Amino acid sequence: MAKKVLVLIGTKKGAFILESDAERRGWDLRGPFCETWPIQHVVADPATGRIFGAGGNPWFGPAVWRSDDFGATWTHSSEGLAYATGEQPVKAVWSLAAGHGRLYAGVEPAGLFRSDDGGLTWTHLEGLQKHPSRPEWNEGGAGLILHSLVLHPEDERQIWVGISAAGVFQTSDGGETWEARNRGTRADFMPEDQRYPEHGQCVHCLVMAPGKPNRLYQQNHCGMYRSDNGGRSWQSIEAGLPSSFGFPAAVHPRDPERLYLIPLNGDIAGRYMPEAKAAVWCTGDGGETWGDRREGLPQQSAFFGVLRQALATDSLEPAGVYFGTGSGSLYASTNEGESWTCVAQHLPTIASVETLVIDD
Repeated sequence: MAKKVLVLIGTKKGAFILESDAERRGWDLRGPFCETWPIQHVVADPATGRIFGAGGNPWFGPAVWRSDDFGATWTHSSEGLAYATGEQPVKAVWSLAAGHGRLYAGVEPAGLFRSDDGGLTWTHLEGLQKHPSRPEWNEGGAGLILHSLVLHPEDERQIWVGISAAGVFQTSDGGETWEARNRGTRADFMPEDQRYPEHGQCVHCLVMAPGKPNRLYQQNHCGMYRSDNGGRSWQSIEAGLPSSFGFPAAVHPRDPERLYLIPLNGDIAGRYMPEAKAAVWCTGDGGETWGDRREGLPQQSAFFGVLRQALATDSLEPAGVYFGTGSGSLYASTNEGESWTCVAQHLPTIASVETLVIDD
């Protein structure tokens, strides 16, 4: 049966969907959806085909939008997306993850919610905010947000989260209790004798390697890291990269050794492409070596950045790779990053890029 690829795009002014067939030579753009709310993350549940959009801000409030018809129509609910009376209110939903018949939402201020009915109602998993380190969590540049959600593919009770600026935390009991997993990651903004704390690191993105649940990759404010034991310890893999600073990371859909990154020129140097020349960096050996992929990307005046959830792969063969920029352009590669084409321009600031492959 023929396949169709949907590229799901979250922007500051609603969600958009790019569609193509399996050849991925021509693209059709639909949107904006979600009534042009700020949409931080758009994901699909591959088990049901439902599409969800995480959104809101202090003005609109938090909500998770849902489409049961591949984006033709949308509804939203915020029932249960709230902390207890008297606590700081939830400002927005920043991240989503679907799996094991459930939907999880990471919010600002950092916390985790779960829905067992496809996003209609929500339950706060209070265990994360009861972690002893919670009073010491500090806001990152975008606020105190839970932006990375990683579900174990086989064990529904195991979840990893990334919080700026608190670090990586993991639960093995479905969210009742949590353990900080930051050993080996730096916090260069701390005093020199405190640069490897138990918590307080500014993790930017956390992803899991396919077929290896204990293999995690982390793009941090202060370096690039790999863990082979579920985050209990981390080793630096930034040697060979043009910068230790960046936001997004994306794994290959089948190869656990292959990872894609988009380094920026530094946290206080403009946060754009190094030397204003766009490149996606790739490793095929788990971060031991890196190479840049530039064909088709602008090599002058590329003063744009790419946000933490705006890089993704699809599941086709060869795998497609996609990234969206802060200036509203979407680039696609149909050959695993070897060359690139701009497939959309002039969109609002792109916050997230994800994919869904369906039968046409």
